[in-house]
Parts: sequence; C-alpha cells; structure tokens
Amino acid sequence: MNMIEGHVAFDPAPGIPVWDIDPYDAAILRDPFPYYAGLRERGPLVYIPRYSVLAAGQYDTTREIFSDHERFVSSRGVGLNDFRHGTPWRKPSIILEVDPPDHARTRKVMARALSPKAIAAFRETFRETAETLVDQVLAKGRIEAVAELAEAFPTTVFPRAVGMTDSDPRRLVDYGAMVFNAMGPDNALRRDAMARQADIVPWITAACGRARLTGEGLGAIIYAAADAGEITEDEAGMLVRSFLSAGVDTTVTGIGNMLWCLSQNPAEYDRLKHDPALIRPAIEEMLRFTSPVHTFARTADRQTTVAGLPIPEGAKIICVLGAANSDPQKWGDPERYRVDRRPQGHMGFGAGIHGCVGQNIARAEIEALLTAMIARVDRIEPAGAAVWRPGNAIRSLDRLPLTFVAS
Repeated sequence: MNMIEGHVAFDPAPGIPVWDIDPYDAAILRDPFPYYAGLRERGPLVYIPRYSVLAAGQYDTTREIFSDHERFVSSRGVGLNDFRHGTPWRKPSIILEVDPPDHARTRKVMARALSPKAIAAFRETFRETAETLVDQVLAKGRIEAVAELAEAFPTTVFPRAVGMTDSDPRRLVDYGAMVFNAMGPDNALRRDAMARQADIVPWITAACGRARLTGEGLGAIIYAAADAGEITEDEAGMLVRSFLSAGVDTTVTGIGNMLWCLSQNPAEYDRLKHDPALIRPAIEEMLRFTSPVHTFARTADRQTTVAGLPIPEGAKIICVLGAANSDPQKWGDPERYRVDRRPQGHMGFGAGIHGCVGQNIARAEIEALLTAMIARVDRIEPAGAAVWRPGNAIRSLDRLPLTFVAS
C-alpha cells in the first residue's frame, strides 16, 4: 500500500485533469487567488499528484462534497492524514473529526453551550471590552492591528466566556495555529507549529480541566452535561478544548481580515458608519471574500461519483473553500468586497453538519468590535503594507499596520 502524507495514494480516473502544483507552497498561501482561479478553470475535480489528492474549487462541487457527511466523511481526518491508516498527532476532535451518530451526541452539547441565549450573556462584556480597546487604539493613532486588536480582543473576552481561570494569549493563538497547520502536509509550516507541542498541549489540556474553570461560563455548561451522563468527563475536557480552536483562532483571523477589508475599501466603511444595519452582512461578506478557513479535507468513504467523475473509496479530497467562495459562477463579481452583498450560502464557516460550532460567538465578537469602531472611528487607513501569514488551512494576517482617525 503506497502512502502519501498519511493517506493511501491513488491514480486519477480518466477525464480528471492532472495539475502539477503545490497548493501548500508559501507563495500560493500568501496570494491564493491565481491558484483558486486555475483550480476552477480546470474543472469540478482536479488531481494533484504531489499529494495524491483530488481538489475541488468550483462552488457547486465543493459544497456537495463538503456537506455530504455520508459519502465524504470527517472521521478519517479533515487534513491530509487518513486516520484509518495512521495515528493522528492528538486524539481526534469529538466534534470536528467524527461522524453521525456520535457527532449528534457531542454536537448537541456544544450547541447548547453556544446557543444564542448562552452567548447573549456575554454581549455586555464584549461591548465594554471592544469600546475600551477601540479607545486605546484611537489614542495611539497608528497601531499594528493584528496584535493590538485581532489577537487582543478574542484572547481577552473568550477565556472569560469559557470560564478559564488561566489565560495565556500567546499559547491560545499558537494552539490554533498548531491545530490548523497540522491539517496540511509535512511542510515547514506544520513542523514549526508542531515544534511548540510539548509546551502548549499540556498547558491547554490542564486549562480545560474542570478544576481550572469557574462554576459559570461555557465550560461549566459542558461539564454539567458530563454530570448529567450525556458525555463522559474526558469528553467534556475535549469539548472545552475544541472551544479554543473554534473560538480563538478563527475569530482572531476574522477580526484581522475584517479590518483589512474595511481599510482597503474606505467607501464600504463609510456605508457601514451610515447604516449600522449592514454590520452583519459586512461580516458575512468578509467571510466570503477572505475565506479565513481556506481548505479542509474530506475522505471518500465509498466509491462514488461527483459531477459524473468517479472517486475511489479512500480518496482524499481537499475542499478549497476559498476558491468556492470566489467563484464568479456563484457570486458574479467575487473580486469586490461589498457590505451590502448578503452572500447567502458562502462557506466561510463551512457547511452542513460540520459547520463551525463556534461561528455564533465569533460573529458576536466581531459585531461588538465593529459596533464600537463605527461609533468612534471616522477612518481606517493603511499605515504600511499588510503581510499575510501562510497557513495550511487558515488565511490570516501576520501584520496589519493601520491608522485610526477619530470621528
């Protein structure tokens, strides 16, 4: 059995184009849009021999594969590794890397903890923290927005919402980078992230234990489910751990990408200031336009077909969400960021039963920050070149120098 990057290699069926490209090359990850376009142009499925994977980038095909949990499973890993043939670097997530019926049991508990009612309890804290942070950056004028806003806000409010008594912003951010870079090949990005495993993982595991949580917050809701016999104590710890990737890294990325969108499109920021009702559509458009989670994998659990093309059992398929979210066949003018677009059906937070479990709290955090900004900030201006950080699954900013001008 020939293995490539932890999964069984296979040859493409006739009719599937072969493209000799490395989608995890750092240059492509920094500027992925030519790759996205090339992938869509080649057809609904493309075979990439370097990793022996199929890649989907057209909207309809990508959504079909990504949301069909019966044919294309997550339990065999949402990265390049196939858990059926190898040991993952950590215990698989019991929310992200599991299929029904087990998925329904754990998802029910997480959905309760992250329900609109539960999140509403934190909105005042989100508002107060956002206003304080925005006042601070206004006082400085010029800031490095990734560190001073995108990372600072979630790593302040989210541990409190979970009920963590220990909080280390750097470890929280780096843990997310480790989880998402582990989904890619054994490249420098993955190796650099995993080099911090010995320090970060024990700290994260301990921080998610019942003894390190307050009696209130999202963590307490999860452990109450263990007390009720819905899940085990160990599973409760794993679900709390899931908060820290679903609720920190993707939110940090979303805030940074949101600030970039608005600084690059001042007319759209003006529209937002004059019509705060556009805040939520502006967030959805950012998710479509920048695709914070750019690539997730699925594994064909049976022999099947998509778009009339045969797919063998065990085939790894990378669903390139960034390409699907910029497909002109779906969006018309995908290269434009428009706060009034209301991009229904985007896959910025996934699709189907495995849609990001933390998406509601992520939206609430970004909304709180935008609300504080449009009330206080007249203009957001670039103060230097934005630098994108290559990531095997996440498209985020490394540096974003901005100038905030008070209203």
